[in-house]
Amino acid sequence: MTTAPICSNGIAGKVTIITGASSGLGEATARLLAANGAKLVLGARRLDRLQALAAELSLPADAVVQTDVSHAEQVQALVDRAMRLHARVDVLLNNAGLMPHSPLERGKIADWDRMIDVNLKGVLYGIAAVLPHMKVQGSGHIINVSSVGGHKVRPGSAVYAATKAAVLMLSEGLRQEVKPYNIRTTVISPGAVATELPESITEADVATGIRKFYETYAIPADSFARMVMFAMSQPEDVDINEILFRPTAQEL
Repeated sequence: MTTAPICSNGIAGKVTIITGASSGLGEATARLLAANGAKLVLGARRLDRLQALAAELSLPADAVVQTDVSHAEQVQALVDRAMRLHARVDVLLNNAGLMPHSPLERGKIADWDRMIDVNLKGVLYGIAAVLPHMKVQGSGHIINVSSVGGHKVRPGSAVYAATKAAVLMLSEGLRQEVKPYNIRTTVISPGAVATELPESITEADVATGIRKFYETYAIPADSFARMVMFAMSQPEDVDINEILFRPTAQEL
């Protein structure tokens, strides 16, 4: 399904990198921004899905890069590709993430490590890769993805919530540091949005509960894409620093 343009103000021609672009929030955002004229460079682990999306959106074949954000060199390669293609980066959407919930007493250390590596270190690696270019340009926009879980913690979500709360603090520190360079920062905290996040849960009983919650409350991924669009489309002297949103029916 083709997403109709909402507003091209501030979007057309912007070189935008999206991590985790092969599904969910990243894919929906790529569709909306492409419909509004952004120049996209997409990264994700699943290259076949990236390539299919690029073909659908009429992107050049080299506008996609297989990227595991837990590896700094792969994130750097993604940014290097954008610079080679367009000689600048206007927007980075640090979107890649996973959510393998489990009670702490189960000791799922491998899952904890994955969340820290992807949800937190992946964001840091993205910032490290684009910031030198944006400083030289004297402009840019870094958009990090947190979660309602970064504002509220529930049993079974402690490590996920910790990584997302860290993204909030990281984003605020970044906001203050980049003011001299005319760089904008936004952190977006979505509630239940229809994505593949529940599929990353490795504990069967926890996964069942989360899937039921998402089936009851989740709203389409393009709700997130519209938030990205809103932040990006503001005049250059307006810096939307934080967006927290939920499905209307979601209480938590």
